[in-house]
Amino acid sequence: MASFVDRVVLHVSGGTGGHGCVSVHSEKFKPLGGPDGGKGGDGGSVTFRVSDQTTTLLDFHHAPHRRGGNGQPGMGDWRDGKDGASLVLEVPDGTVIKDKEGNVLADLVGIGTEYVAAEGGQGGLGNNALSSQKRKAPGFALLGVAGSEADIVLELKSIADIALVGYPSAGKSSLIAAMSAARPKIADYPFTTLIPNLGVVQAGDVRFTMADVPGLIEGASEGKGLGHNFLRHVERCAAIVHVLDCAALEADRDPITDLAVIERELDRYAVDMSFAGSDGDVVPLNARPRLVALNKVDSPDGRDMAEFVKGDLEARGYRVFEVSAASHEGLKQLGFAMAEIVTEARKAVADAPAKVTPVVLRPRAVNESSFTIRREERNLAPLFRVRGEKPERWVEQTDFQNEEAIGYLADRLAKAGVEKELFRMGATPGDTVVIGGDNGMIFDWEPTMMGGAEHLAAPRGTDLRLLDLGDRPTRAQKRQEQQDRRDAKAAARAEMDAERKAGIWTELNNRHEVKAKVIDAELAAEGDFDDTGATQN
Repeated sequence: MASFVDRVVLHVSGGTGGHGCVSVHSEKFKPLGGPDGGKGGDGGSVTFRVSDQTTTLLDFHHAPHRRGGNGQPGMGDWRDGKDGASLVLEVPDGTVIKDKEGNVLADLVGIGTEYVAAEGGQGGLGNNALSSQKRKAPGFALLGVAGSEADIVLELKSIADIALVGYPSAGKSSLIAAMSAARPKIADYPFTTLIPNLGVVQAGDVRFTMADVPGLIEGASEGKGLGHNFLRHVERCAAIVHVLDCAALEADRDPITDLAVIERELDRYAVDMSFAGSDGDVVPLNARPRLVALNKVDSPDGRDMAEFVKGDLEARGYRVFEVSAASHEGLKQLGFAMAEIVTEARKAVADAPAKVTPVVLRPRAVNESSFTIRREERNLAPLFRVRGEKPERWVEQTDFQNEEAIGYLADRLAKAGVEKELFRMGATPGDTVVIGGDNGMIFDWEPTMMGGAEHLAAPRGTDLRLLDLGDRPTRAQKRQEQQDRRDAKAAARAEMDAERKAGIWTELNNRHEVKAKVIDAELAAEGDFDDTGATQN
């Protein structure tokens, strides 16, 4: 089972906000005391925090899904719901957070450094907060909004001052064990070290950290061996120490060839922008100070090989040290050389002016819209897609089982200018309007809804505008109803005329004549107007 993990893919999501409450205050002698529904609690966020008690990402490897707590719904008597519990995840110092495309989101260096990876959702307002002078008793509340979610990559980059690189079994772990209190696994076969080892070295008054990169062989930059997986641990180091095996048993290997191979792989490795200097630039690995440690000089063959290649390496500009992890020969000189480089690097960082990016506040222009509308085609019919943070959030907050809430959404969209923009883009009644992305809310646009629903007398939770839209007869129905009334009145007049000609009526009973005159007057009045109210010639 793995005990060290330095890269994981994690799915994080914030908690969902609680729904607002619809409630009316009631007490003795005061049954309708006004709305008192409270606000829903906000959802919890997911935050990463650097801790000195964590050294690996193993916990995230076993549980790759993390979510904040949900907010509780609001309650009556003006009681707000409880906020969801925020989730704080502890990570090692040097953890880099990236998105799925590899863009760096945060570089967590320093104990206590935090980064919020997923915001919690906003809680919905209760009907108490939605009341106003015009809408005194709202019969609806806003729903809670879901929290943000993302797939992120966590990469651990060791915080070390000196990096030991070299072929497998070159003696890197032995050097760390000899120069520090670290006790890595040491054996006489290649790829013994499977995880980066860290050790603290004391050289005089200078204390620094040293790390090794396991399994760096030819082709490591292309993924061969283990070096490609762990080269990220070298990116933060101030200097590199090449550990060369002077007692290699392979006939085709020698320290000069090993050095050329390792430096070629370091050249091919692209350092990302997760760790930059004070000037914002990243120094390539081979452009940093380098030392050469000719290891295993305690053996006769190792001593001879070290004396043979030392002059050639010094001629190339390297500082060369003959060392032995077994006998501790040359380790003191090597440690002081490392401390000298670390001291200079720390002084350069301290003396360099801090690069402070000025905060630029760019307020939205007065004439800039908070939404966009794009015309699309679906099944040869026009479709208008509305995108924007506010319209999409408003739709998510709306309870579509409540007519008054739907009317409130229509008022908000109209006030924001959505309806006006749809008119400008040529939308007609009945066209499809989508607010949001692929899973957005779909509407059949009806632009005849008037504003000011708060002035319309209607039961709580209803909207007369929506009732009118559902119960209003069509023009054809209105024409048919008017024609039916005309036919009925004409039939009644014909029947009375027939009775009068048959002599059924008498002068003493003239009520039928009066009724006939009234019917004639109604027919004449209807003949002067059409169904739209326009006067006919």
